[in-house]
Amino acid sequence: MTTRLAAIGFDADDTLWHNERFFRFTQDRFAALLAEHAPREALEARLLEAERRNLGRYGFGVKGFTLSMIETALEVTDGAVPNAVIAELLAAGREMLDHPIELLPHAREAVEAVTGRFRVVLITKGDLLHQERKLAQSGLGELFDAVEIVSDKTPEIYARIFARHASGAEAALMVGNSLKSDVIPPIMAGGWGVYVPHGVEWAIEAADPPETHPRYRQLPHLGDLVELIDWIHDS
Repeated sequence: MTTRLAAIGFDADDTLWHNERFFRFTQDRFAALLAEHAPREALEARLLEAERRNLGRYGFGVKGFTLSMIETALEVTDGAVPNAVIAELLAAGREMLDHPIELLPHAREAVEAVTGRFRVVLITKGDLLHQERKLAQSGLGELFDAVEIVSDKTPEIYARIFARHASGAEAALMVGNSLKSDVIPPIMAGGWGVYVPHGVEWAIEAADPPETHPRYRQLPHLGDLVELIDWIHDS
């Protein structure tokens, strides 16, 4: 049976440009600021708990992460965290929002290679203003036919997106660095999911690969994406 692809979806953070490493740098700073109150492992565990707890309130992104750091600082100090530490955490959050965009290897070439051949959609989650700013700074904006900034990535959301931009998820392929957000949900919606590991993974995005599913593929980098797309499209 011939598979004719109509739409290619790209994740943004840690698929097209670096992102998670800035969270890791800030987490190092957070641990250093509160080192006298709790060991690093305990701080990281409490921060992760706060992030999980707050996702439904603040969503994904730097702003929610910053608020979770402040909340954790208040918890581990029993409300006695110095004002200077709160100021440092707020400054760290602002620096994360302002960090320059650095494209990952093969990112531009991969997007350029499918532009004009398929409907190319950027599908990312997080804070609207920050994601729009990162896309503008990336220089990739003109290559996409559409940009979808969503609060979460679920099979239902992918089904709606690919119904708008293709004939449905069955004719779509999504590529990203998160199994939980970029690969498994589009497969569950009926599409293809292509996993390109970044090497730095947020614990909340961890999931087991659906290795036996016929529409799952893993690539070492985006440089191999076009060959895979051609094979799927023409097979």
